Amino acid sequence: NASMVFEFLYQLVGVFKSYFGGTFEEDAVRDNFPLVYELLDEVMDFGYPQNCSADLLKTFIMQDGQAMDPAAFKVATSIAPQVTGAVSWRREGIKHVKNEVFLDVIENVNLLMSAKGTVLRSDVTGEIVMKTFLTGMPECKFGLNDKVMMETEGKRQKDSKDGGIEMEDVSFHQCVKLGKFDSDRAVTFIPPDGEFVLMKYRVSESINLPFRVSPVVKELGRTRLEVNVKVKANYSSVTGLNVIVRIPLPPNTAKCTTTTAAGKAKYEPETSELVWRIRKFPGDTEYTLSGEVEMSARIEDKKAWSRPPISMEFQVPMLAASGLHVRFLKIMEKSNYNTIKWVRYVSKNGQYLNRI
Repeated sequence: NASMVFEFLYQLVGVFKSYFGGTFEEDAVRDNFPLVYELLDEVMDFGYPQNCSADLLKTFIMQDGQAMDPAAFKVATSIAPQVTGAVSWRREGIKHVKNEVFLDVIENVNLLMSAKGTVLRSDVTGEIVMKTFLTGMPECKFGLNDKVMMETEGKRQKDSKDGGIEMEDVSFHQCVKLGKFDSDRAVTFIPPDGEFVLMKYRVSESINLPFRVSPVVKELGRTRLEVNVKVKANYSSVTGLNVIVRIPLPPNTAKCTTTTAAGKAKYEPETSELVWRIRKFPGDTEYTLSGEVEMSARIEDKKAWSRPPISMEFQVPMLAASGLHVRFLKIMEKSNYNTIKWVRYVSKNGQYLNRI
C-alpha cells in the first residue's frame, strides 16, 4: 500500500513536531537524536507502523529524564495493552468535569467562472474537525445527509438541507469503524481525547456558491481603464466576514481612483491589484465598486495586458456550501452522563476565481 507509506511519514512528522515544540528542522532532529531513536522504536516494529498517537506516546516517552514514582510506574505498566490494542489512540481512565463535544464542518469553495458568468469548474473540499472532552471510553455516532443514506431511508427531499448530497474522495481518521459506515452510512467511532480531523471529503455537484462576481473592465485607449465590479451574496440569513476582492490591474498602472458604498478599496502596486476589503457582508446584499485607472505610456508596455482573473477571500459562518448537514450526533457511554454538543459550519474560499 503505497499511500500508507506517505500517511505514516506525515503522522511521524506530526509526532516529532509535538515533541520538538511545533518545529521539525534539521537542528531539532540533531539535538534530540536519542529521543528520535526512542520514538522510532515505538511507532514502528519490523517495518510495520504501530502507533502514531502523540498523546499516547507522551504518557511513557518523556522529554525530561525525571524519575518515576510508584504511581506513575503503575500507569506505565498498563500502557502496552493500549498501544497494541484496538483503541491505541485513546488511553483509559480519562475524566472531565464537563463533558463536551465540538464538531466543526469546515469547507473550502473552489470556483472558476468565465467572463460571461458561466461556471467552468466548481467543487467543495471539506473536513469535519472534532474536539472532544469526554469521560471514559465513549462511542460516538453521527449521521449526515448522505445521498446513499437518504435513499436507503426513503427520506430524500428536494430541500437542500434535508436532501442528500453525494460525497467523493472520503477519508476517515483511524478511529472510525469503516464496516459500520459501509453498512448503514453512519459514522461510528471511539474518539481520541482533544482535537482531531475526523474525516475529509469532496463534493462536486449542486454547489451553493456564496458569492457571485460580475466584473466589467473596459480599456479606453492605451492609457485608461474603467472598472466596475458587482459582488452579490447568494446566502440569506447569515453574514460573511473579512471579504476581500482582488482585482488585477496592468503593471504600468500610475493612478487609481475608486468609489464604493461598502468597505475600502486600495491599489497595491506591489502586486498590481486593486484590493477591496469588506469586513461584514450581510446576506442577500449586493455591493458595487467603480474605478478609473490611469496608466503610464511606456515603450516597454506595448505588450497586451493578459487580464488575470479576479480572486476572492471570505469566511461565511454557519453556511455549508456543499449542502452537507449533520442530522444527529449521539454519545454512548456506560455511565450514561449528559453531554453538551456543539455543531458549527464554516465556508471559506479555496481558489475562488472569476475571469474578466
